[in-house]
Amino acid sequence: MTTRTIAVITAGLSQPSSTRLLADRLADAVTRQLDALGVDAEVSIVELRDTAQDVVNNLMTGFPSPKLEAVIDTVTNADALIAVTPVFTTSYSGLFKSFIDVLDPQSLTDMPVLIGATGGSERHSLALDYAMRPLFTYLHAVVVPTSVYAASSDWGTGGDTAAGALPDRIERAARELATLAKDSDRSSRVVDPFALPAGFSPVGGYGAQ
Repeated sequence: MTTRTIAVITAGLSQPSSTRLLADRLADAVTRQLDALGVDAEVSIVELRDTAQDVVNNLMTGFPSPKLEAVIDTVTNADALIAVTPVFTTSYSGLFKSFIDVLDPQSLTDMPVLIGATGGSERHSLALDYAMRPLFTYLHAVVVPTSVYAASSDWGTGGDTAAGALPDRIERAARELATLAKDSDRSSRVVDPFALPAGFSPVGGYGAQ
């Protein structure tokens, strides 16, 4: 059976986290959809809070730590990506954006991506369309049409049951990502281990103008 790798990045800051909960639901749904298509899924979940210090150091020096480099490789070499962030002050979290900033701007080109977000109120759901979707479009990723937002009220009014608006939206988005991931060959591409990233500077952050 064909196998596809799915990377999941979640920018929740607390434990337990509703952002991690949504990421898990999306990953489970994508796995089921791929299985229905006759494809095995290898899912790698990355909690960005565990690499927060490494991300800041990379922004300051221009070089990733071995721990962060392994995370970056997991994300950029996957066949598809699920990205979930909490919404703070009407946009993605600073930790989420900082992690995106340390990636090579070309590394997510053609990557199938499912975007999700969590927040305290439904009023912030548009952050997916005016903040997250343009971000991944700028990176030339292929964002699936359905995005998934979960407010606090969703978890208490059917979000954790088999029926309801949130589960339906999760299944639709997962089906869209699985269709793209099935045909993705990113994880099998040969990567030049000596190639320098497009934004590489020999003097690190000191070279930024």
